Amino acid sequence: MAISRRKSRELALQILYQVDFIKQSIKDALPFFIAHFNFHKELDEFTVDMVRGVDEYRSEIDRRISACSEHWALERMSPVDRNIMRIAVFEILRCDDIPFKVSINEAIELGKKFGTEKSAVFINGILDNISHSQKQ
Repeated sequence: MAISRRKSRELALQILYQVDFIKQSIKDALPFFIAHFNFHKELDEFTVDMVRGVDEYRSEIDRRISACSEHWALERMSPVDRNIMRIAVFEILRCDDIPFKVSINEAIELGKKFGTEKSAVFINGILDNISHSQKQ
C-alpha cells in the first residue's frame, strides 16, 4: 500500500525524534520503529531516504539551520521543530525533484500538527532564509 509523501514525512519525523530522544543510531532505529510503531511492517522508500539522508548530511544540515536561526542554539530548539527542519533542509539541499516551496509548506504543516502554536512561524522563518541562500 502506497502512502502519501506527507505521511512519509510524518514517519521520518517520528523516527528522527526517536533517534534524538534516545540517542539511537539510524541503523538501529529503523527496525525498532518498524517492529514497534509501524502497522504496515515496512517503511516506504521515501521515508527511508529522508531518514538516511538527514543522518548522512546532518552536520551540513545543522550548520545551515544554526546559521539562519538568530539567537537560537540548535540544542535549545524543540526536538520536534529541529527534526522537522532537518527533513526540509535535506529536501532543499538534496532533493532536486521537490520544489523549495513544497518542502517549506510541508514542514509548516508538520509544525502545526506536531509542534507548538509558534512552531509554524519559527520553522517558516528559518527555512525561508535557508531556501533564499540556496538559490543564490
